Order: sequence, then C-alpha cells, then structure tokens
Amino acid sequence: MVLTMLNRLFSTLILITSCATALPLQAAPRLAAIDGAMREMLAAGEIYGVVTMVVDRDKVLHLGALGTRNRDTKLPMLEDTIFRIASMTKPITGVAIMTLVDRGLIDLDAPVARYLPEFATITSPSGQVAAITVRQLLNHTSGLAEATHQEKQDATSLSELLPICWERPMLSEPGEKWTYSQSAVNAAASIVERVSGLPFDTYLQRTIFRPLGMVDTGHYLDREQQKRLATAYRKDPAKELPVAVAHYDRRRMSAAAPLANTGLYSTASDYASFCQMLLNRGSYKQKQLLSEAAVEELTRITTGAMETGFVPGSGWAVATGVVREPMGITAMLSKGSFGHGGGFGTQAWSDPVRGVSYIMMIQRIGFGNGDACIIRQRFQESAAQALGFSWKREHQKE
Repeated sequence: MVLTMLNRLFSTLILITSCATALPLQAAPRLAAIDGAMREMLAAGEIYGVVTMVVDRDKVLHLGALGTRNRDTKLPMLEDTIFRIASMTKPITGVAIMTLVDRGLIDLDAPVARYLPEFATITSPSGQVAAITVRQLLNHTSGLAEATHQEKQDATSLSELLPICWERPMLSEPGEKWTYSQSAVNAAASIVERVSGLPFDTYLQRTIFRPLGMVDTGHYLDREQQKRLATAYRKDPAKELPVAVAHYDRRRMSAAAPLANTGLYSTASDYASFCQMLLNRGSYKQKQLLSEAAVEELTRITTGAMETGFVPGSGWAVATGVVREPMGITAMLSKGSFGHGGGFGTQAWSDPVRGVSYIMMIQRIGFGNGDACIIRQRFQESAAQALGFSWKREHQKE
C-alpha cells in the first residue's frame, strides 16, 4: 500500500513537471454539436451523465461533461470524473506487450510456451499439441478455454487464472476462428510479468501511465479517486429505472488481481493521452514510448477474412479492434481507424488518417452491444460533422 501511494505521488510529480504546457481542463474548448447530441441522449434516458473528448495529435479539440455521475445524489459529471473502462484495458495490454517486442524480449509469432512453459502440454480439439502463439492470444484466435466471471473476480493474481487455460478443453484449434477471449489476454499479461519480472500493474505504471501523465489510471483507487468515480447503472426489465451496480468495485482494493482484459479505471483526459501517443506513432511530448514499427503492428489486422466482432467491417490486431471497411457505426471513421469499447459503454477510437481520437465515457451495462449503441453513433457523428469531415451517409444507421 505504501509503495502504491508513492507510485501515485511520483506519477503526479511527473505530470506537473512534464505537462506544464498542456491545455488546462478548465480552458478546454467545447464543440456545441457534441454537447447538443449528448443532451439528446440524456433527455431520452439513455444515460445520466457523460464525458466526451476529441483530440488531435497535440491538442484538445473538445472536452465536455454533462449530466450527473450519480442519479440519486445529483453529483455533477465533471471533466475529471473517473470511470470503469473495462475492455478498454485491452489495447493498453497490447501496448505493454509491444514495449517488450521493441526490446527484443517477446516475439509475437513465437509459441506462448517459450514464455509460459506450462502451455507446452495444452492439446487442441484435434488431439494435437496446441502451438498457440502470442499473437493469437491478442487477436482472439487462440481457442483457449474461458474463466468464469466469478473466477476472474475472485483471483488475487494473474497466475491463479493460468491453470484454467490447460485444465479445460480448448474451444477451437489455434488460428481457426475468432472468439473474443478474456483468458487469452490475461495469459498475455502473465507473459509481461514473466518477461519483465514485474507485477502487471507495476509494469503498466512504469512504462505507460507515468510517461503519459495518466495519474488517474490504474487498477486500484485511493480514497480521493473513489469520490470521483461515476456510478454504474444496469438496465433491469423488472424496474422502471436502471439500477445502480457496484459488483465491479472490489477492484478498488489491492487484493484483486490486476486483470489485463478489464479492470482499469481512468478518465477521459488520461485515455486521450494514450490515444495521442498512438496517433503520434509512439511519440508523446518528444519522447518515443513505442517504435513506429510497434504501433504499426499494434494496429495491423491479422485475422484475415475471419468474421469478427463487434460491428460489421471490423478486424483485429494486437488486442485492438481495427476498421477494415467503414460502415454503419464506423461510417464516419477512416479505414484503419483503431480502438476498443468497454463493457460499461465507454469508447475510444483513433482515426490516423484524419489525425483525431474520439473518447466517450459513460457507465451503463445491460443495454446491449455498446460498440453499436446509438450514443456512440451520435457522439462520433456529431464530432465528425463539427470538424467538417464527410463520409458515405448511405451506410449510416437511421
């Protein structure tokens, strides 16, 4: 706990000294079209509060907070409100892997067993030794068995989840099909731990969060951060209004495993810094966190012609979704745009052709596919219109 507090203090000092020229949140510009679209969503009862952000490679184009972060207390949604970002943790895991690829310590196309010898005994449905590669863990084609939600919640370390991968029958042959896999991404994080010699959360803090000034991003929250955490709501068919949920919040405490498939808390501004680094091909404030080759690999589709989730026209790279063909919900994004959504409705997508990233933070579950939801569409659509971008409207959902 003391080490965690010191880490956060150190991160804050880095942010103050390295980001002195950053645009203050209170001076951030607002795009009226985005605010208008989000007010429509609030009025329709789709959400109680939202933070939206649009950035280009070096500045904030829009930062807005509307509604409340708690329906009952009426606490206002603020620009520094903290959110559960769930699967938006995955691209961060992908970047962690790529930092070790840059150092020559991991080969994406090497068998997982090179780094986790226990995987040498796994057999595929055909009865053959399953030569799963690191890349297959991260593009969701490993075919690994899945841990239950409760098993992930109860785990106190990533290593506790590894035996599930070889004790349960595989779902498919490696590389045969795309199946969204939480166990595979957590196994990739175990590789990070074995290769680096550091706990996964510590590695993220040292190599990603501190250099990017992401002082409100991590697996655990201190007391001050907990006060800024938005309440999450679940749709309940038996009730008139969505109900508040807190089942995820054991993750506030250090006793929970630092999961790589989910588990991170963050703010819109913190995640925007992460997106800017990727838009700048690995560079942030004149510092190269990743090589340009690593960013290219992180966002290169490697699932071929496989049908993948979660919206049409998508492919997958290193723990990151990529737009193969803009259509429907991604119509306003360029081919090659990349990002990820989260189970609580959060979204972050970067368009390297136009040089902008769109970050949307909400907290709701049980409302269907968040990647295809009307809130995401209205946000991206209004932002693109405000910035003067055009796209093929015949592909858009009405």
